[in-house]
Amino acid sequence: MTPVNPPPIPPASPPPLTHAWQRADPAQPGLPPQSGLGPSLSEGVRVRVLRAAHGDRRAATELASVLTERQLTGLDPLPAQPPVLLRAYRQEVRALPDSTRFLLLLAAADQHPVATHAYLRAVTAAGIDTRPLDAAEAAGLAHATADGIVFRDPWTTIAAYETVRPSDRREVHQLLARVLRGEGEEPRRAWHHGAAALGPSRRLAARLRVAADRARDTGEHALACALVERAAALAPDPHDRALLLARAATDAWHSGDTDRARRLAAATPDDALSGLLALRAGNATDAFDALLTAAVRCAGGARGADGTVQRGPGALPAAEAGPVSVGESQAASARPETGAAVHLLARVTEAAIYTGDLRRCREAAAVADRLGIVPPGTLGGLAAAFEGRYEDARDVLEAAAGRCGPGGDPTLLIHAGIAALMLGDHTRAASATVRAAASARARGETVTVPQAMEFRVYAEFWTGRTRAAEADTLDALRQAYATGQDNGACHLQAALAMFAALTGDEEVCLERAEAARTYALARGLGLPAALALFALAFLDLGAGRFAASAARLRALAGFGPGHGHRAIRHLATPLYVEAAVRSGDTRVARAAHADYDRWARTIRSADDLALSARCHALLASGPEAVEHYRTALDLHACGTRDFERARTELLFGGALRRLRRRTEARDRLHSALEAFEHFGSPKGAAQARAELRVLGEPASPARGVDDLAARLTAQQLMVARMAAEGATNREIAARLLLSPRTIDHHLRGVFARLGIRSRIELVRMLGEG
Repeated sequence: MTPVNPPPIPPASPPPLTHAWQRADPAQPGLPPQSGLGPSLSEGVRVRVLRAAHGDRRAATELASVLTERQLTGLDPLPAQPPVLLRAYRQEVRALPDSTRFLLLLAAADQHPVATHAYLRAVTAAGIDTRPLDAAEAAGLAHATADGIVFRDPWTTIAAYETVRPSDRREVHQLLARVLRGEGEEPRRAWHHGAAALGPSRRLAARLRVAADRARDTGEHALACALVERAAALAPDPHDRALLLARAATDAWHSGDTDRARRLAAATPDDALSGLLALRAGNATDAFDALLTAAVRCAGGARGADGTVQRGPGALPAAEAGPVSVGESQAASARPETGAAVHLLARVTEAAIYTGDLRRCREAAAVADRLGIVPPGTLGGLAAAFEGRYEDARDVLEAAAGRCGPGGDPTLLIHAGIAALMLGDHTRAASATVRAAASARARGETVTVPQAMEFRVYAEFWTGRTRAAEADTLDALRQAYATGQDNGACHLQAALAMFAALTGDEEVCLERAEAARTYALARGLGLPAALALFALAFLDLGAGRFAASAARLRALAGFGPGHGHRAIRHLATPLYVEAAVRSGDTRVARAAHADYDRWARTIRSADDLALSARCHALLASGPEAVEHYRTALDLHACGTRDFERARTELLFGGALRRLRRRTEARDRLHSALEAFEHFGSPKGAAQARAELRVLGEPASPARGVDDLAARLTAQQLMVARMAAEGATNREIAARLLLSPRTIDHHLRGVFARLGIRSRIELVRMLGEG
């Protein structure tokens, strides 16, 4: 029998671990303070290096020093563990007596890579003397508690497991397996049996697969990954081994351990899996091609000799279906392979949304039609909308948006939210994405939570919930980086640039938008690139740079891979009309508005109809403009985009002032001022005050001077609170994922707005407030 060594400790960093940097900075457990890893690492790689090193700075520095150029940029997964550091830990363990090392081995095997909580039972069942642990305590490596053994750090745990003979490891795994007899402990018992195996075993591999299914059903994807990966090591058949590694990679992905998923995926030629990983961390165009190929294969489509999908006239010939690693939701069809193909087409749709590539969107819809599969509603809706078939798009998107009830597949709920956003229904969009995140958490699919937030932020932005939404988005950004979803992080960076534009925070807006656009252009991500450009245009508009704003918004019409996006163009049209009118160029604005008005009338969204009426008002003059503004405000009353209602009141108040209708103008402008202050938009509030000053109204703020939230932007308020708590500029920068220079700029702005000169005064003022 060929020996199979017990499994090495994988480099997973499960969420329950408390790292050194988390203990030092409890206010922000998702991100360490300044890492000291150097400027060459991208933010996503920096976060993942620290996570893979369990927060140990020495391990993180060592790991960063051996990264290849592709690993430094996030294109390849991180290596498993820093070998030099472990050598020193192993020497410490080897210096201990054999009896002490055996107890530490038993505790380590009980904790990593799978926590089985059986150490005390094993010690009792075997009658092991625990007094030798005194030597480990004296060396500072571990200490005993009522719940078991607590190691000094995760690297000591790894060293305690590896610095022994293989026969000792098998012995402790067998002992732990014997005492795991409780209800629900079968997956962990199977793990220890698998870890104790001497060689390949089809029977044991099958048992581990069944145990992994049970773990997966309860949302324990990290455990399922360990079980299936061990099953792959024990499987005698190479084909079975490849399928199991693909399944393990998918479980690792769902658990949020993307580097492990990518290392496992490298051992299997799985188009679905490689496409999924590329979708979240690679090139969106490559992701589209891989996922579409996988969908065709899964549904019985054909591929050419060069691997491309055959799309000639007539029906696609049948071909052998390959492995599909993301085949959840297969109950969507009587034929499991068709259900899996539908799910893969949902992923294809996400790739098309990210790229903003009209050609590829059409291609995916055509392939779905050829295969006789009803594509996800968002795919059909996008294709119809891009082609100008607005009625067809509305009907398909309405059906997709209607599937946003509680529970269900998180991916389909996210698609329901996207469809609702395209229809201008922000209430349904927020509901669907919140439920998607809740469903993902319930299923243990950590990786899906930040993706749901990517689309929730649109609804939060337009409905004016900026302060809470900005904090939620920043948290989602940390999660995206920690789980290796750099493409999603790019989208969230663009969203944060949008929030900064709304609050008038020019420095932050420019920094985040530049970061998002640089990354997006390199990865073919049209959606975040367009959103970042939209944020810059919004910032220009608020600052009165109308020509610059119009130029940026006009560029959004050139949608395509990595440059723009048709969906953002519709979103931006009302602002473009305003910027164009105020810069004296209405010809193109009228054409853009005509198309937007047709879309608004087709989808019958109160918010879009209100904005279209506002565009009519801007393009009209005199009494005609007044009537259009009144229509817009009546429609706003039925919608949810409260921030846009405030902007409409501001524009209407200015128009009334120019028509010398002073009383009504004053009422509208005061209403707009109050709304802007509530939303934390100082630029909008300043414009409303300027209009009121022209009317002879006092320019004093509407809120009391003691209300700090009214005097600072949302970002300034966060920086001020962290500074008052004693955080340095570099620590604040690490928490907010900004540069120290930007934090310094913020603090100077805080001091100027509050009329103070030192952090001591800031602490006193925040304490009094």
